[in-house]
Amino acid sequence: MVTLTDSAAEKIAELIKQNDDKVEGLRIYTKPGGCSGFSYGMALDNAQASDKILTIKGVQVALETDSLELIEGSEIDYVSDFSGEGFRIWNPNAVSTCGCGSSFRTAANAGQPGSCE
Repeated sequence: MVTLTDSAAEKIAELIKQNDDKVEGLRIYTKPGGCSGFSYGMALDNAQASDKILTIKGVQVALETDSLELIEGSEIDYVSDFSGEGFRIWNPNAVSTCGCGSSFRTAANAGQPGSCE
């Protein structure tokens, strides 16, 4: 299961409200690429039939089924500090990450390393 911190859940709810509730929740996915092999993706979106759908702290979270093994157990946080503000993912499956913070690989899957664009 994926979890959200209180600050992440509050920020997602705020963003959904700013979109006049045209989207249902947050989509979390991974894609091949990034300097470590996989990159995270998050977007406000409506769930698809193939998604695993969770309600966490009142927020709908749609997880792409192809990404489940890679992000199982991850925690999504929203932080605001001296380096900026944004969502951060702590993934217990990641055995290697890159400096950009959005690229990772797991012990079982190295992905397709590339540039961190």
